[in-house]
Amino acid sequence: MTLADYRTWASTPNSSKVELSVVVPTFNEEWRILPTIGAIATHVSSMGIPWELIIADDGSTDSTINLIQAIDLVNLRLLIADQNGGKGSAVRRGVQAASGSYVLFVDADQSTPIEQLDLLLSKIQNGDADIAVGSRALNGADVQSKGLHRKIFSLGLRSIIRVLFPIRIKDTQCGFKMFSADSAQVLFDMQKIDGFSFDLEVLYLAHKYGFEVVEVPVSWIDAPGSTVDAGKVAIQFLQDLVRVRMNDYAGHYNSPKTAETSSGWSQN
Repeated sequence: MTLADYRTWASTPNSSKVELSVVVPTFNEEWRILPTIGAIATHVSSMGIPWELIIADDGSTDSTINLIQAIDLVNLRLLIADQNGGKGSAVRRGVQAASGSYVLFVDADQSTPIEQLDLLLSKIQNGDADIAVGSRALNGADVQSKGLHRKIFSLGLRSIIRVLFPIRIKDTQCGFKMFSADSAQVLFDMQKIDGFSFDLEVLYLAHKYGFEVVEVPVSWIDAPGSTVDAGKVAIQFLQDLVRVRMNDYAGHYNSPKTAETSSGWSQN
């Protein structure tokens, strides 16, 4: 029934409340965005739930936007930015536009296959967590093709985070995270970081306001074609660590919109 389910999703607007929103930030992804959309739409449509796909473009200058518009999927929403604002900015726009009971954001390169969402969704649906974080650092994770320099880079960042931040998530930067609608609204409304460090900020805020977070081992492969400058990102990351702390001390993270959150953190 997968093909039939996909065709129904592609051509028939959702008539009932959206259960799952999938947010994909994009920037100049013309050569892989259509396979990514196809993979996501095929798998999630087969789950038999009302869902939406939100592409939050971050000012692409190639044909990414035109390609997405041309496929004309009725339950896909394309958010277009006037200029490049950073990955954190794109994800925030996508999450804030989401209408699902659960919100997943995934990287456009599919480093973590969309099929892994089932692992995260079950944790939130079962009441184990408000937020489920895909992790490459836990036992049980399947990490492939990760170069030595990237391993050293990741280990260094994790060590710094462990010392400076009161969060017990081993892998804060994996681009595969799911939120309940309530937690997503609170955390992304408070988010200030627009660059790659936004994940850390959001998890720091989740800890600050007592949301239950569970870390889940996932499959991950180092997808080719990354344009990220690791050295530049590392410097910016360190600057953002200070910025998050300063924002908190200055009271910029006060008064979330919802008063009731769960307490404690857990890790599986």
